[in-house]
Amino acid sequence: MRCSVRVLMFGRGVIATVYGWSLEQAGHEVRFLVRPGRAAEYGDRVELDLLDARRRPWGERIRQAWSTSLIEHLDADHDFDVIVVSVGHHHLSAAAEFLAPRIGAATVLVFGNVWDEPADAVAPLPLEQLVWGFPQAGGGFDGDGVLHAALMRRVLFGTLGGEQTSRGSQVRQLFSDAGLRVSEQPDLRGWLLIHFAADAGVHSQGVQLGSLSDLLGRPASFREAMLTSRELLPVLEARGVDLRRHRSSAALFRAPAGLTGHVLSLVTARVPLANVSLAAHTDARAEEPRRVVEDMLAEARRQGVPTPRLDRAGAALAR
Repeated sequence: MRCSVRVLMFGRGVIATVYGWSLEQAGHEVRFLVRPGRAAEYGDRVELDLLDARRRPWGERIRQAWSTSLIEHLDADHDFDVIVVSVGHHHLSAAAEFLAPRIGAATVLVFGNVWDEPADAVAPLPLEQLVWGFPQAGGGFDGDGVLHAALMRRVLFGTLGGEQTSRGSQVRQLFSDAGLRVSEQPDLRGWLLIHFAADAGVHSQGVQLGSLSDLLGRPASFREAMLTSRELLPVLEARGVDLRRHRSSAALFRAPAGLTGHVLSLVTARVPLANVSLAAHTDARAEEPRRVVEDMLAEARRQGVPTPRLDRAGAALAR
């Protein structure tokens, strides 16, 4: 008989909500830690409009009002087994500082973008209680609070070197219980930095157009996104990423950009699973795209790598 795991989602953002829902559906106990005052603002349920691809490649449409349990305080003597932290990379250090005196015996899953050196980004959390992963879901809340999102079949895990721990096995099993297929990335640090460069390329276009949703149906913008990510490969190498270990990830940037841009434009416009994640990002004031571009640009300048395409996005932000 499967044992129920007590899971705390740090915040009630898109990733926390989508995976919190899937974990609760699998029989686990899920709570959300939100800032003081947010519980009343959010209410006790979330309206979901979800494309769930765990069982069907094209996704199963789920529309429901899901009752959630929110808490606004976390004591050091809590009894949560797993804490899932999926926040913008620029909030990760603050989240770690908050959790450090409150972590207790829990395992913390770091579940999202990381740009600083991973161990530094989550200091002072004890590394022996950490597990590293990356979600395969996306979407956004509309003006009425409805979450429009897509949940892919796979979820990514890896280590920062060394062997997988019993905590890592426990968290992998938790997500497997929810019908998700676990993929392993042997060099997770390198993969995370490459993914950040991919995000920087796409966000560089979003900040110039207005929002990510404005990329839909624009092959020229996707072409520029690919070319921007391509010019960032020397930045990754300067950070010590061995691109030979990530040929498949880097191949997208090195392929003919015109062809890649055309394909991505078609896929995101016409394939529902791809469309949902992009179309939901309509907020021109969103902080994450701006911070991704700014932080990548700052690193390129530190490394002395010219990035004329990314510079244009930085100039757009400055305006």
